[in-house]
Amino acid sequence: MEKATVYFTKEINSNGLMKAYHALGKKLNGKVAIKISTGEPGGHNFLQPKLIQPLVSELNGTIVECNTAYEGRRNTTKEHWQAIKEHGFMEIAPCDIMDEEGDFAIPVTGGKHLTENYVGKHLKKYNSMLILSHFKGHLMGGFGGALKNMSIGVASSKGKAYIHGAGEPEKIWTADHDSFLESMAEADQSVMEYLGRENILYVSVANRLSVDCDCDSNPHEPEMADIGIFASTDPVALDQACVDAVYHSPDPGKAALIERMESRNGIHTVEWAAKLGLGVREYELVELDK
Repeated sequence: MEKATVYFTKEINSNGLMKAYHALGKKLNGKVAIKISTGEPGGHNFLQPKLIQPLVSELNGTIVECNTAYEGRRNTTKEHWQAIKEHGFMEIAPCDIMDEEGDFAIPVTGGKHLTENYVGKHLKKYNSMLILSHFKGHLMGGFGGALKNMSIGVASSKGKAYIHGAGEPEKIWTADHDSFLESMAEADQSVMEYLGRENILYVSVANRLSVDCDCDSNPHEPEMADIGIFASTDPVALDQACVDAVYHSPDPGKAALIERMESRNGIHTVEWAAKLGLGVREYELVELDK
């Protein structure tokens, strides 16, 4: 099987982000959505506006998000807009809460748990998407990277419950754990087919490596050092490369994040995505700092 290519730089700043993106050698066409996590108020590990602004501006992109499915300050459109404003994203680019006016179903092909995925209605407005992710730990998923950002992140509030519940939204917090992980990969499949695989690119920033997600209003402080920025046209290889980089880090503080990933079987989302044909786990890492 042919390996994917993952580009890497240790330079975690706007220049490094641009370098990683440009290494992909691809162009996002038409109206470009830039999918980030706007971050739960109280947390501070989300990708900062200053970091992403030059790339967002170059792409003439719109920052997109969807409402959450849990208690907090992003589960209603009104409060979510306030959070986006407080976190400074409205100062750097147009922003869009994609499920502000509801959602629609897109088909999942070959899924074990899902037959459809509910995404923000405004997804229809975009021709291409940059999945711009903050790689870090996650309370349920083990880690959050490109595959989580494209599945849970693009899903509407209703869609998030549907994925968490592995097709049964009433089981949002009680579904079989591996079934939830598999459902994330199945939701990814639907988004990739809806937009067209050639119309999605992936960049992940592995900094502020807390064991907790940016959806947490009180995340643990990171216990390990920042790693760098990764980019690929393959979301499976990209998440695999980020996970591998944590294991390969010389920082002993990595133990906390490794425990979080392993205790939640986080790699299973990557395994299932590969099984669904969304990408490959084998990759060549191209270092951009040489």
